[in-house]
Amino acid sequence: MTVARFWRKIPHRYNLIGTRCTTCGEHYFPPRQMCPTCRREGKIEDHKFRGNGEVVTYTVIHTAAKGYEMQAPYNLAIIKLDEGPSLTGQVICRQDEMEIGMRVRSVFRKLGEESNKGMIYYGTKFIPE
Repeated sequence: MTVARFWRKIPHRYNLIGTRCTTCGEHYFPPRQMCPTCRREGKIEDHKFRGNGEVVTYTVIHTAAKGYEMQAPYNLAIIKLDEGPSLTGQVICRQDEMEIGMRVRSVFRKLGEESNKGMIYYGTKFIPE
């Protein structure tokens, strides 16, 4: 199996795939094997999130980590999805457009690359609705 095919086989890497407990209705991202509320009585199933949510808080990264220098400055936010879970994601918009409470939706974008000739990583980022 090629490296690219291996990464495509991880569904939550390229989609917002988490889990849902059918017993209590709670949603989880990243996926869980067991519901922390229902424990053994809970029945877990895969759930694809719609990707809509709200910015809970955010920061602007001016000094990026290695490999992300060309993207700086960029917005990094905690986003509460409509189904319940919160996750950290990059919001693609100007810094003066960012605000707590703004509605966002997920999009599939390039996250980075290993080197000039290396593997390109894709995943979920967010844009204003």
